[in-house]
Amino acid sequence: MIADKGASLVVAGSNNRDEQILVNKINEILGNTGTTIDLNTPSYQRQGNETDLVKLVADMDGGQVDAVIVIDHANPAYDYPAADAFATAFAKVNTRISMSGTLNETANLCNFIAPNHHLLESWGDAEPKQGLLSLIQPAISPLFNTRQAELSLLKWATSDHIDWKSDAPYYEYLKSNWVQNYLNGSSWDKALHDGVFKYQAPDLASAAPVVIDLAALKISQPTNAEQEITLFETVNMGAGQHANNPWLQEMPDPVTRCVWGNYLAVPVMFDGVNKFKGAFDLENGDFVNLSVGNTTIETASIQQFGQLSGTLALALGYGRTVTGAAGKHIGTNAFAFCQQADGLTQYYNTVGSSPVKSRKEENLACVQYHHTMGVQDIDRKTGQKINADEAATVFFTYFGLAKQGFQGSLVERSVIRRANLSELESFVSELQAERAEFQHLNEQTLYPDYSDLYERGHQWHMHIDLNACTGCGACAVACMAENNVPVVGKREVSRHHEMTWLRVDRYYYGDVANPNVVFQPLMCQHCHNAPCENVCPVNATNHNSEGINQMVYNRCVGTRYCANNCPYKVRRFNWLDYMKADLWPINEPALVEGEDSPFMTDNLTRMVLNPDVTVRARGVIEKCSFCTQRIQEGKLNAKKAGRMLEDGDVKTACQTACPTGAITFGDINHTASSVHQLANNPLNFQVLEEVNTRPAVTYKSRIINRDESIEA
Repeated sequence: MIADKGASLVVAGSNNRDEQILVNKINEILGNTGTTIDLNTPSYQRQGNETDLVKLVADMDGGQVDAVIVIDHANPAYDYPAADAFATAFAKVNTRISMSGTLNETANLCNFIAPNHHLLESWGDAEPKQGLLSLIQPAISPLFNTRQAELSLLKWATSDHIDWKSDAPYYEYLKSNWVQNYLNGSSWDKALHDGVFKYQAPDLASAAPVVIDLAALKISQPTNAEQEITLFETVNMGAGQHANNPWLQEMPDPVTRCVWGNYLAVPVMFDGVNKFKGAFDLENGDFVNLSVGNTTIETASIQQFGQLSGTLALALGYGRTVTGAAGKHIGTNAFAFCQQADGLTQYYNTVGSSPVKSRKEENLACVQYHHTMGVQDIDRKTGQKINADEAATVFFTYFGLAKQGFQGSLVERSVIRRANLSELESFVSELQAERAEFQHLNEQTLYPDYSDLYERGHQWHMHIDLNACTGCGACAVACMAENNVPVVGKREVSRHHEMTWLRVDRYYYGDVANPNVVFQPLMCQHCHNAPCENVCPVNATNHNSEGINQMVYNRCVGTRYCANNCPYKVRRFNWLDYMKADLWPINEPALVEGEDSPFMTDNLTRMVLNPDVTVRARGVIEKCSFCTQRIQEGKLNAKKAGRMLEDGDVKTACQTACPTGAITFGDINHTASSVHQLANNPLNFQVLEEVNTRPAVTYKSRIINRDESIEA
């Protein structure tokens, strides 16, 4: 990094202020300040001051606080490491007001509730980073008898500095404040239209540097404990504020691939007898009793590739006790395991003793059972080389599955293609030669070739860049929301009855102790030689003239021949009527004794359904449709405008939600379209191209720039 000053970045993963200062000093030495680090646009997000909260708890406990107002998702009675101490001190405050729009652990301790509007019902503003003001405007009218928190504060305020009519809506205050203090003569309507307003921020980079005594910094020292645990927030649950969202509960964790709960991640180690085993002699789904300090919790465990021996990891945001039916008593609350240093929460701790196995998980809800593609290494114990066939054995033995009758290695299948930047030239040559061989092989078929028909009119195609995909799962949740994909619950997922139309597979490859990872979104490939179409006895699945593999729900009689014949396993069978109250209780057991879990059975929840997409009946196959309703909408909008369909007129839900732009969709016959340009990349491949399904989805190979000589 010294040789390439200004082209690197060191990021602090610590909540220790002094360690962050040290990392900033390293970036300064590397010449990153002013290049990869922009001091003039600091982020103003996540600015909570935990030291002030420590003082608040002490003041409340001493009877020095008359009133406390808790706004929105703030929930210290749950997500504060000293939650019990907070609750005890909080009870000594006479006036306790919660402005949360939903009930939570802290609101349950309050004696007044003034529920806030939902974000989509609210007016507001924000400054996520310096120099950029953002306006928030409501998408819908309030559904309930709530009032915006800011308006409540204005009504209660008695300060002489606030001159406001208490009966005016908050919108008027917001507009007045912007016109007087921010816009400087600019148009309010334009700012509202754009949603953002840029202003000239002060030049922070030119400020005099602050002299830091590095020797005085308090840096955390390595522990001598045999085990250390890391506590982290997942992309779906956060700190628990999203616990009552069944879409997010059913979104698999990008790393563990588990749903409906947090699992204690334990290392996977090679034991020298052609199989992997978990550290501490734990198998996936084993419940363990884990003790940190004076706190002991019971949680299920999951083996994790690439995790250092002697380390454990557990997600925060689970184990809620006061929330809706979807999030109550799901997983384990691990916030008590966090420690505090100088008033700041540290998301790691030492473990006094190894986890003790207690019982077996009845419903292990993991959606992926094959985790490796080309893991090769030298066994640290025996010195034996772990070859590709043994890596294939992992495919089966990781969850105790049999390898009966399996010949050869799974890594030879074209599921993922990956290379290091140093070998890019030879990789491209090999990839192109492989694809040419597959295509020559696929010409030897008894089936007629209809490819010339798809060269006329529209031919819808999708391109996915495996280098851009981070596995965040936004595409999967967007697909569920857009296409009315039902939430089935933990028990049904554990029986492999999940309904998600799009899944994000995660594979490890390379060094078994420190593997590389690749995420692969996989949906219906809309094959032009689809094996599912040939076996349907009622022609429920067919191919249209625009290259889309269609599903006609009214024809489907549920034989599931198509699902059996699909090599990608992307077709879902609707085992139960997930949208009706009469059958839901037999689908998902009660989360609390005496209670049902009607996630989609009440009228309020059913408002999330997309009216442009039909709700499927029980007993039919369903799958990705390339968001055919959006394709039709794009055609109609172009027709109304009196023009041809243009690139970008149609975007699938997954493409729209992808934060990194990994997914591109469009008409491949349109030579000026983005997908047409991307489809000609020499790094492209198609999943299982050798079986001649001729998918309409193309992937770009995963290319990493990892200096493997350092590891050697």
